[in-house]
Amino acid sequence: MPTISLQRDDLEALIAGPDEEPARIPLDQLEQWLMLVKGELKGHNSETGELRIELQDSNRPDLWCCEGIARQIRIKQRGSAISYPFFKKPKGVAGKLVVAQGMDQIRPYVAACTAVGYRVTASGLTQLIQTQEKLADIFGRKRRSVSIGLYRLAPIVFPVSYDLVKPDDVRFTPLGMETMMTLREILMVHPKGVEYGGIVGGHDRLPVLRDAKGQVLSFPPIINSREIGEVQVGDHELFVEVTGTDLSMVALTLNIFAANLADRGAVITPVEIHSPVKTNFGRRWSTPIDFGESRTIPLKAIESALGEALGGKEVASALKSYGYTVKSAGQKVAVQLPPYRNDLLHTVDVVEDVAISQGYARFAPVMPSQFTVGGLSRLEQMADRVRHLMVGLEFQEIISNIMGSHQDFCTRMRLDGTEWAKVVEVDNVMSLSYSCLRQWITPSLLQVETNSSRAFYPHRMFEVGEVAIPDASADVGSRTVTMLGAVIAHAGAHFSEIHSCLDLLLYYLDRPFTLEPVDHPSFLDGRAGKIVSNGRVIGLLGELHPEVLEHWQIGVPAVALEVEIDRLLEEV
Repeated sequence: MPTISLQRDDLEALIAGPDEEPARIPLDQLEQWLMLVKGELKGHNSETGELRIELQDSNRPDLWCCEGIARQIRIKQRGSAISYPFFKKPKGVAGKLVVAQGMDQIRPYVAACTAVGYRVTASGLTQLIQTQEKLADIFGRKRRSVSIGLYRLAPIVFPVSYDLVKPDDVRFTPLGMETMMTLREILMVHPKGVEYGGIVGGHDRLPVLRDAKGQVLSFPPIINSREIGEVQVGDHELFVEVTGTDLSMVALTLNIFAANLADRGAVITPVEIHSPVKTNFGRRWSTPIDFGESRTIPLKAIESALGEALGGKEVASALKSYGYTVKSAGQKVAVQLPPYRNDLLHTVDVVEDVAISQGYARFAPVMPSQFTVGGLSRLEQMADRVRHLMVGLEFQEIISNIMGSHQDFCTRMRLDGTEWAKVVEVDNVMSLSYSCLRQWITPSLLQVETNSSRAFYPHRMFEVGEVAIPDASADVGSRTVTMLGAVIAHAGAHFSEIHSCLDLLLYYLDRPFTLEPVDHPSFLDGRAGKIVSNGRVIGLLGELHPEVLEHWQIGVPAVALEVEIDRLLEEV
């Protein structure tokens, strides 16, 4: 969970708003208010006034900054949302930003605006940089999905172009350097180029932002130019841009920055984006943009989840004082999030915000009406027995995430285009790294092996965990299965070694089995088999294909085993 640092005076000024004199807020009062943002005060330096706040909500990137925390507290105090007219009815645009043809193959989306009138202070600049880093690293997946650039507006001449250029055709002085460098040199020499170069690496043309005079603003998502992209204390005219691979994430990130700068007194003017291809916003649109939609929720669903009959008026009041736009009609409420939020995925999200706005202490606790004694299921007992046996066979247990990427579960395993590539995918994902559920455990173990090359060999690891198997006959279109996965890696790893482990495991489980040949893309031809017991296939094992090992950057042979524990339970 993100932890941010901020200045107490800065937070108090933002909570008071531009029209009121800030007042000293006692720390105990601040800790109570932090419950509105699922925050916890982790530290306070009385000499410098620094506050360290840990935030428990990873779904609200708008709260990962001083402005966002102050905004949520201020909304609760005034009982209604803060109006940001530039989201709905802008009085004009600052200029155009034109996206080049072919950008959709590299980093297709961009959003931008100008902010004039806020003179940057030391604490304000610290917050802008911190927000930029938190959003790009956490929300933007280390700049892969989203990266942000801040610039001095005065030198920029519109229209700005988002171009594709050859690595050696453009030179500029990047932040942190004294000399001009080409894009290729930046990727090879500059610390940020070395760290983030893989995002755009492999392309013969690279993205740059330039103004009408040809001045380079930045090389996104790597580094800003020193001449225009080095914002300093005292600057009062700013240009903000966001580039990325997901349009809604790019738009949301810019909306957050626009709201933050407006809260500090800046006048926000949209920039018109011209795209060569059609997007969800069209070919031309202005940013910041309110792309949220209203959702109608039955009042009964909210009351049932909270266990109290609140009534439409009380629910509407709670949501309005938390920043929502609410219309109540009969037994339903129509709700819409403010433009700097995009985390409404389910009715329960609204229920949670009602509870936070009301305060959890407002709801009377109810003791359980029935007493029951829990115990392990037969499946978990079998899983524990398998774990015990695998440890006895000198394997080390691994615990990994059931969610991951299609690339890890299928592409790197040579499964694309085959029957084994069917996975349960997640709709409306926030991160491509967690876009689907694993259908087997071996990729999770290979991920560990990739990061263990410096550990002494042999490597023997296993995991007993859940996988999701697509199944049209199941109620939800898939079934959850408990699997055993095991991997052995060392210079002499071979089929007989993993076979002997399977033989011992099923011997102690009193489970007879046979092996039958199987053609599986992840394994070497003739060195893989399916495990059959009582006429049913319960798993497979074999020597992993060299191409799979190359994809995972594993430098030694490896063998793998997969056994479906659910089917072991049915027979044993």
